[in-house]
Amino acid sequence: MILIIIICIPIIGLCQNNSFKKEYIHNLDQSEIEIIVNKGTELPFSGKYNDFFEQGEYVCKACNHPLYKSNSKFEYKCGWPSFDDEIKGATIKIPDNSYGMERIEICCANCFGHLGHVFYGENLTNKNTRHCVNSLSLKFNSLKLNN
Repeated sequence: MILIIIICIPIIGLCQNNSFKKEYIHNLDQSEIEIIVNKGTELPFSGKYNDFFEQGEYVCKACNHPLYKSNSKFEYKCGWPSFDDEIKGATIKIPDNSYGMERIEICCANCFGHLGHVFYGENLTNKNTRHCVNSLSLKFNSLKLNN
């Protein structure tokens, strides 16, 4: 436990000292700014990628940083796209105690744009992880994956 705290403190400190990199704001419309910059949440079941399962890669809508491969996406019916893994180093995690809940916010590691939240211990997949991501935070690129 102590080892985990020692490793996480620098990462959490880094996340809290950085906010969305404004040079990417010109890539976003008003709805995307509300989600990515202002840390909003799109309505459940309203997102473009909620029931989308094509082969390819999901990147940050603001900066095009690769985030998730389609083979990590799974159907959960929570109202938002769910992934059980990220591309290594693609996101940063920040404790989020807003709205009286204890959650972990996930942001793009490149531009610090808000993606959604990550949940552990739900036993939904073998990886026991669920990245619950706003569709408006994502852009999809079709490609053939090399597993």
